[in-house]
Amino acid sequence: MAKKQIKNTAQQTIKKNKKSQIQLAIILLIGVAVIGYFFYDNIFKDKESKLEYYTFTKEGELTFTDSLGTLKAKIDIEIADNDYERQLGLMNRNKMDANQGMLFIFPRQDYLSFWMRNTLIPLDMIFVNDKKKIVTIHKNTKTLSDQSYPASEPAQYVVEVVGGFTDKHNIKVGDKIDWIGTKIGL
Repeated sequence: MAKKQIKNTAQQTIKKNKKSQIQLAIILLIGVAVIGYFFYDNIFKDKESKLEYYTFTKEGELTFTDSLGTLKAKIDIEIADNDYERQLGLMNRNKMDANQGMLFIFPRQDYLSFWMRNTLIPLDMIFVNDKKKIVTIHKNTKTLSDQSYPASEPAQYVVEVVGGFTDKHNIKVGDKIDWIGTKIGL
């Protein structure tokens, strides 16, 4: 009888241990789910919200004209005229209106090249020389790319607009730009 009692007690202990192990596994799974949600909520959602952080701020107006001075298009512009603003450009923006763009102003004319790293919207890149004449256009650039988009001639300015803008307004190499701005000296 004692052997039977010991066997029953051993079986009950094993059942209790299995039940405890299952409860522990459930608690661990819940803990992992809570930790996973915490990391997703605080890391990945923060990255998504940062994309919305950069929004358009109108700092001027820019016009596109043909070589005879006939107006082709007019847009509101944000101006990137220092190293930080030029490096940031239009990165981490999830939208831009068709009548908006960014004007990059460099201190001197040079062979410039841009890329689309962390840029979420396709752009037309318009390279402009120191006489405000368009020298190169790259249309519908590839988003999130390190591909280089160089100017074919020296340029001092670059205008970025939404992809398709240059086709829609018939903007071509040889056309001109001009602008007025709210920043000091523009």
